[in-house]
Amino acid sequence: MSEQIKVIANNRKAHHDYFINDKYECGIVLTGTEIKSIRLGRVNLKESYVQIKNNEVFIIGMHIAIYEQGNQFNHDETRTRKLLLHRHEIRKIDKEVSQKGMTLVPLRLYIKNGKAKVEIGVAKGKKLYDKRETEKERDIQRDLQKEYKLR
Repeated sequence: MSEQIKVIANNRKAHHDYFINDKYECGIVLTGTEIKSIRLGRVNLKESYVQIKNNEVFIIGMHIAIYEQGNQFNHDETRTRKLLLHRHEIRKIDKEVSQKGMTLVPLRLYIKNGKAKVEIGVAKGKKLYDKRETEKERDIQRDLQKEYKLR
């Protein structure tokens, strides 16, 4: 059985602001109108972050737009949503995040075999000079690709 993955939202800002060490795939607890809105692609991960409370993982600040046909059963757009991980994964992540300078950031939201999944990353914040260095390396790679293409 082949896996079908449809990427709904990427957090490109995360790769700009953080060094990503480990990535984890999480399920997400949603209501009916939320999943319908996600399937329409009306999601924003930019200002969201992930937090561990009482050995449970939550995504905070993820914006899922209101579903137009949802009437009174519609959801709160930026409510805190629970992420689904195995207990041993939560312990491992908690141990990594407890180190100084480490945090959890959502990287992308996608639908895999009909279920919404969130990819989270254990990350360390970049300094300004690290961001400049990354940008410089990307420019060099782009120039090399152009030069290679012309030949």
